[in-house]
Amino acid sequence: MRAFLFPGQGSQAVGMGAALSEASRAARDVFGEVDEALGQSLFRLMREGPDDQLKLTENAQPAIMAHALAVFTALTREGGVSLAKAAQFVAGHSLGEYSALCAAASFDLATTARLLKLRGQAMQAAVPVGEGAMAALLGADLELAQRIAAAAAEGEVCTVANDNDPSQVVISGHKGAIDRAITLAKEMGAKRAILLPVSAPFHCPLMQPAADAMEQALGDTDIKAPPVALYANVTAAPVSDPATIREQLVEQVTAMVRWRETIANMAAAGVEEFVELGGKVLGPMVKRIAPDAKVTSVVTIEDVEALAKSL
Repeated sequence: MRAFLFPGQGSQAVGMGAALSEASRAARDVFGEVDEALGQSLFRLMREGPDDQLKLTENAQPAIMAHALAVFTALTREGGVSLAKAAQFVAGHSLGEYSALCAAASFDLATTARLLKLRGQAMQAAVPVGEGAMAALLGADLELAQRIAAAAAEGEVCTVANDNDPSQVVISGHKGAIDRAITLAKEMGAKRAILLPVSAPFHCPLMQPAADAMEQALGDTDIKAPPVALYANVTAAPVSDPATIREQLVEQVTAMVRWRETIANMAAAGVEEFVELGGKVLGPMVKRIAPDAKVTSVVTIEDVEALAKSL
């Protein structure tokens, strides 16, 4: 069994998609459609930067999706690969969940781009710059990370945002609490704690205003049942019912991304191969969670052609 995976924030880089767009008409069409849907030259920003503009959440989220969908569309339209035949499941890390749903035709591309632009704007607006922060705890499992977060909270928000793999957990919340957690982390048993260069504290209760905005936007959005089940971030379990998908996408804004459990549960369900489309961020996490699984990262046109040939 095989699962297609879609990366989340942090996988953006100036130059992303440039070579792919030159080699693939299908990829060019994706970038053009996203630009048209958003009314901005997002692909030019992806190709040329500047980096500080690309990193802005409202740009990074649709850009990462556009890149992943360009790779996916090159694979399906030019490589002749059918999602329903090639994969049994899809999953995405945080915003990557929208990419996965777009690949599975639950959302069309223009709708996905607009939703992610709004999601990025709403997440940025939820907490004033400087009031929130996130940190990666390395050499810490979920239980240790939860203990560190609880000890550092002192009445402020400090919770686990991403349970990425057995050795990497991300915490999120008020800046003061995250700073205290970084100080506490090593003495409580983590190897390292690193403040992340993000503009808002994602996947924590401080994001409730953004969840409210997404609830309204998703309420007005038609969601089709995907042909293959999505493993949802908030439950680490498969879902295909559109109403449930809508509810879980709203919950996802403030809830922990249960990535470690997602991959472990897919492996337990019989998935032996994980294919990351549009990035090389999730693959190393997958190998730490499911060491026996085959992991393939597909970014370039050569990667697309090699995967199409193997399928």
